[in-house]
Amino acid sequence: MTRYASNDISDEQVEVQLILDTVRDHYQWMNVGYLNRVYRSVACSVHFDIKDGKIWLQQNLTDRNPAEELVAMGVPKEDIVLGLQPPYKPQVISCPIKCP
Repeated sequence: MTRYASNDISDEQVEVQLILDTVRDHYQWMNVGYLNRVYRSVACSVHFDIKDGKIWLQQNLTDRNPAEELVAMGVPKEDIVLGLQPPYKPQVISCPIKCP
């Protein structure tokens, strides 16, 4: 999460916030501030939860694929839940990068 947020562009009007709740297993990368000094913006770029031993990808507004990166780091595909997809869609994690 820290690596993802470190590439974010922020300025004096928009703050990058990492919310890492290791007690309840909620992890978010937020952007909080004002756009063009007028419009209030509170945006969640990435949100993970750990529930019942599985990593739930709840939100991903980046051009990267964190599920693929988790698999490449050794997390089994069956331990990743794509919570950002509706339940009727299949849980498919493709892996164009080199995965085990």
